[in-house]
Amino acid sequence: MRRSSYGYDSYRGRSRTRSFLTALIVVLSVVLLLSVAAFFLLQKYIVYSDDGRAHLELPFRQTAETEESAQVPVVVVTEPPEVTQTPEADRGASAGEEPLAVAVLPGSAISDGTAAARVAEAGGNAALFDMKGEDGMLGYVSQLSAAIEMGTTASQPGLNEAIHALNDTELYTVARVSCFRDNRAPRQNNGLALRSNGGNWMDGEGIRWLNPAVEETADYVAGICRELAALGFDEILLDNAGYPTGGDVSRIKTGADYDPEHLDVAVEAFYGKVKAALADYPEVKLSIAAGQAVLTGGTDTSGQTAGQLGRYADRIYAPGPDNEDMARSCEKTLTELGMTASQLVWTSEGYTPEPNSSYAPVGGAIITGDS
Repeated sequence: MRRSSYGYDSYRGRSRTRSFLTALIVVLSVVLLLSVAAFFLLQKYIVYSDDGRAHLELPFRQTAETEESAQVPVVVVTEPPEVTQTPEADRGASAGEEPLAVAVLPGSAISDGTAAARVAEAGGNAALFDMKGEDGMLGYVSQLSAAIEMGTTASQPGLNEAIHALNDTELYTVARVSCFRDNRAPRQNNGLALRSNGGNWMDGEGIRWLNPAVEETADYVAGICRELAALGFDEILLDNAGYPTGGDVSRIKTGADYDPEHLDVAVEAFYGKVKAALADYPEVKLSIAAGQAVLTGGTDTSGQTAGQLGRYADRIYAPGPDNEDMARSCEKTLTELGMTASQLVWTSEGYTPEPNSSYAPVGGAIITGDS
C-alpha cells in the first residue's frame, strides 16, 4: 500500500550545485573582509620608491635587516687624522711603572752569564750594553753588507746566541747605539761622513761623525737597530742621535748634506726611518738621548727638538739637571709630551737637592758605569 505524503514530495537531498555556490560566496566574502582589513592595517607599511612604485616594508623584515646590518661592520675610508700629542698613562711605560735604574755593563757580562748578578749588585733593574760604540764597532755579529764591508761587525762565534739567551731571561736589557759619533765608518767610506775642508770633520776629542743627512748613513744605523730588535733587546737607545754639539762645528762643510738652518729635517727623517725599521717589533721600546737644551727650550746644533722626542721616543735619556729650575723645566716638558716620570732617565748625577728641600727630581738614572 502506498503511503500518503500529506501534500509533500519525498526528500531527495540538497542540490550539490547550490551547496558549492553557497560555500564559494562565503569564501569570497571572507577574503573580501580580510583584504579590506589588511588594506587598513598594512597601509602604514606601504613605502613608495623614487620611481613612484609602492612596496611593503614589513616590521619583521625591518628588524631582520637591522640585525643583519648590526652584525656586518661598515668600513668608512677617510684620510688619516692628524696626530696630536696628548697626555697618556701609557706611552712606552705602564702607569705606576718603576723608573729605570740602569747598570752599564761590559759585553763580557753577556757571554760569562754575570749580567743579572751585576745588575742586582748595583741595585738596578736594567742592564745597558754598548751595541755600537763611538769607535764604530758593533757588539754583535751583523749581517748588514755595509757592516761587513767596513769591518765594523763583531766576529766572535756564538755571540749572537749568547745575546739571545740573555734577552730571553727576565732581565730588562737596553742596547745603546752611538748613531753618528763613529770613528770608523767615516774612515772606511768618506761619503758617509761630516766633512771639513781638510777631510773628515772631528769633534773636540778627535772623533769622526757620520752625516745624518746621507741616506746611506741613516739606512746603516736603522738596519743596526732592526738587527738588535731581532736579537731580543727590550729597548734600543739612540745616543749621539743628532748633529754634533761639541768641537768647532763652524768648520763642518756646508752644502746639500749639511744645512745649518734645517738640521732638524734630517734628524726627524732619521727617527722616522728607525721607527719604520722597528715596525715588526712593536714590543721594543725606542729611546733617544738628548741634551738639556732640547728639554729646557734652549738652542743647540744637534737638530733635535722636544717635538721629535714626543713623536718618536718611548723614553728620554738626558744629562742630570744642574739645578732645581732646570729639573722642573725638564719635567714640565715631559708632561707636555704626554710622558711619565718612568720615561725619563738621567744619564749623569746632576745637582743634589738641599737636605731641607721638599723637591725631589723624578725619573730613573744611570747608576753605574761598569763598562
